[in-house]
This record gives sequence, structure tokens and C-alpha cells, in this order.
Amino acid sequence: MSAAAKAAPRRPNIVVIMADQLAPHFTGAYGHQVAKTPHMDALAARGMRFDAAYCNAPLCAPSRFAFMSGQLISRIAAYDNASEFRATVPTFAHYLSALGYRTCLSGKMHFVGPDQKHGFQDRVTTDIYPSDFAWTPDWEAPDERIDKWYHNMQTVKESGCAIATFQTDYDDEVEFAARRWLIDRARDRAAGQEAPFCMVASFIHPHDPYVARPEWWDLYSDDEIELPEALPLADHDPFSRRLMDGIEASYVPLSRDEVIRARRAYLANVSYFDSKIGALVKTLDEIGELDNTVVIVTADHGDMLGERGLWYKMNFFEHSARVPLIMAGPGVVQGAAANACSLIDLLPSFLEIAGADESVLGEPVDGRSLMPLARGEADPQDEAISEYCAEMTAWPVFMIRRGDLKYIQCDGDPPQLYDLSVDPGERVNRVADPDYACRARMFAEEVAGRWDGEKLRADIIATQRSRRRLHAAMEAAGGESWDYNPPRDASQEYVRNHMDWTVAAARYRYPPLKETDK
Repeated sequence: MSAAAKAAPRRPNIVVIMADQLAPHFTGAYGHQVAKTPHMDALAARGMRFDAAYCNAPLCAPSRFAFMSGQLISRIAAYDNASEFRATVPTFAHYLSALGYRTCLSGKMHFVGPDQKHGFQDRVTTDIYPSDFAWTPDWEAPDERIDKWYHNMQTVKESGCAIATFQTDYDDEVEFAARRWLIDRARDRAAGQEAPFCMVASFIHPHDPYVARPEWWDLYSDDEIELPEALPLADHDPFSRRLMDGIEASYVPLSRDEVIRARRAYLANVSYFDSKIGALVKTLDEIGELDNTVVIVTADHGDMLGERGLWYKMNFFEHSARVPLIMAGPGVVQGAAANACSLIDLLPSFLEIAGADESVLGEPVDGRSLMPLARGEADPQDEAISEYCAEMTAWPVFMIRRGDLKYIQCDGDPPQLYDLSVDPGERVNRVADPDYACRARMFAEEVAGRWDGEKLRADIIATQRSRRRLHAAMEAAGGESWDYNPPRDASQEYVRNHMDWTVAAARYRYPPLKETDK
């Protein structure tokens, strides 16, 4: 290594800690009076909290594909939870790997298709959900309900406390694998390898089912759980009504106790996820990398959790479409950013952290870097764009959040316009309000200019048909599964007879012994 290289400052590491279905409204960092999230709160206290961050699709897989690629789902044809994430789409993992970063995914990313790494050099766990086309919706049968994988109210009714679930099994594995990978990077550094790293640790909690372990359940009591604000069925917009029918919320009644139990379990699982943040931050501190790591906490989408009578996600109301976004680390000041932004903005942000610019891009991206906001600088951009192209609809749904206004349009439904500055609960549709007529018209013209709804719908239906046929063929033929199986050779781990035991012990010990300690 040259003297110049030795003198050059190390580029910051990047660690993304991602929740699934976490609405920021249910965290202490964003003002919830009961939520116990000390580790998230601590990051926000020393970093930047983005107060108007949105997902780009209120559904797991498409949201994550947008996050990975920096592109809207209509650009990359990532419409639903069974859409293939094409191997030809560059991701931030590809770019950072090319820039010399060691990259790793621990946990869920809901990749669909044969490519299960998408640029990550290391993937240390399997995924929690299937990687094939089984969950393909059918817009040619929009009223069809697929009980195998659609959400329903039984999930809410079964909320409560349990020692173990498939989700806690998974997230405990994700934490362990992520911590071990971080410690391995410290071992590499001790051996003279100075490459920065980017790790995404992606957890399934607090995603339903709303079932929490006793130690987290007991952090809360029924008395302190607030009931959601209901909305009469007749006052719902047509899309919300279809969504309520699809998840059974319009005709399966819930008792007060059932709602409280679900919201209590959700808060408990938020605290459980928060403990994972604490474990990873502690590991970064233990290996001496915390001060040189930009830590980002976010989620793929939110959860209505009974607000307006809606549950889960799949809509553009605040509890579903907004996500937490907290950034702390080198170059990030303490504060709160009011500008609207979204998950597609993280790829350009990561490139700026790595010292690169848009010249490294293989495809155009739809996001912009959030680092000016993270540094406390003024940013004229105040916009988030989101799309929904999955179940419970037969037409694409578009959202534009700009400033305090949010515009939602689905062909065939009346458009919606909300002024969040005076109506944070989104109860008054301003489209027909004369005071908002000009802005409503401008939003409608913008949607017409941005998207060709007819063509997009035709493209979506075509890929749905194709995927359903492919899935039927794959099931009939019994072909090889795409589900990721982490490679592991136990014969090369720990201590084996073909190894020099003293060398192996020295390799695994961290911090390594110094000559003076021997």
C-alpha cells in the first residue's frame, strides 16, 4: 500500500437496519407517548430524523425493489409481491461493490426470481417468504380472494403473546448472522484489510401476525393502548372500501379487546425490533466502527393498525405509506428534516457517502441524494412519488406528496387531495374545494403526464398472465426452488483437525492479542 493510500481517510461504512411494516407513528423517536424505543430514539437524538419519508409502494417486495434500485416500480416492472426483480437492474449493492465496499444482506428482502443476491457479495440468511410467482394477483378477477396469502381479520383476532413464532425465530437468526458478519469484518481489519462495508440487516417485525414474546408484551398494558380513530364505512373512498372488503374488515367485526390486543402486540414487536437496533449498534461500537459508520433505520412501509378501520398496508394514507427514516454517523448533523422524500433517495445518498457521483450509474435513477438534508443544508426538493399495482385494485394507483399536499389517483375512482398541514388525519378530500381547485387540476395534469395508466395496466395484466402460467408449470414439473439457501461448510468452521489450532484461535479472537499480552 502506498503512503498516499495509507494517509487517505477511510470511507464511511453504511449499515441499514430495516423493519417490516413499521409506521413511524408508533415509535418514540416520532413522538408516540407510550412506545419504548430507546435505541431508535438515541440514534435520532444524535442524527437526522426525516419527518416525511415515504415508501414508493405500500407493499413489501415492490417497496424493497425500489429501495434497492433507486427506481420507481413502474420503471422496473416490480408490481407486486410475486414480481421478479430482474437481475439486469443495478442496485446500490452492485454500485458499492464496484466502489470497493464489502456488501452483505442479513434478513428479508423478498427477492423474487433466480437472482437471490442482486449485488450483495455475502448473503448470510435465507428469506422468510417464497421467491417464486405463487403470490401473483389477477386483475382480470379483481374480486377474487386468495385465502392462502391475503391478509384477513383472523390475524387480528389471534393477536397476543407467545414464547416463539416463525418471525421471532427468523429475526433472532438475522441478528446473530449480522453481528457475526460485522465481527468478521473487524477480524479482517485486524489482518490488514481496510475495505469499507455496507450491510443491510432486514427484520420481519413488527409485521403481522401481531404476536409478541412475553418480555416485550409485558412492557405494555392494555390500559395505555389507544384505540384507533374509526371512520364510518359509508365515508370511505371506493378504493379503501375495496381494500376493506379484501381484508375482511368491512364484514368481520372486531371487539374492542381484540383491537387493543393487536395494537399492544404491535408496540411490543416495535420494541423487539428496537432491541435489534441496539444489538447492532453495540456491535459496531465493540469493533471500533461506530464512529465511522452511517447507520440508517427505516422500513419498507407502515401499518394502518385499525386507523380509519383499515389494517396492514396497500394504501396511501399516512400510517401505511410513511416510513421511519433516521440517519446518524459521520457527516450527519442532529436535527429533523421536514422535506418529503422516499426510499428511492437512499441509493443516491449511499453513492455520495461512498464518494461517488451519478457517473457510476448504469441506469437512470428516480431518487435524489438526501445528504444535503442530512448535513443540515437547505434542499429545494420536497417530493415523494409512490405507486401501487398489486391486489385489491384493477388499476394502478398513484400518489404525489409535494409540500403539505398529498394527491392520490386511481382511474375509475374519484381523485383525492389532502392538505396535511390542516388535516393530518386525511379526513377532508379537497379535490372539490374551490380553494384547492387550481392545485388539484395541476396534480391531475401531472399524473397524466407522468404515467400512461392504460398502458401500465395492460403491461401489469400481461405479466400477471405470464407469471401465473409459469408458476403452474413450475409446480407441475417440480423444478428447483429459487428460495435462497445460505452456503455453509461446517467442515471449515471453528476448529478442525486439518487446521492449526493456534492459528484458528488467533484468527477468531477479537480484539487480537498483542505481542505484549502474550
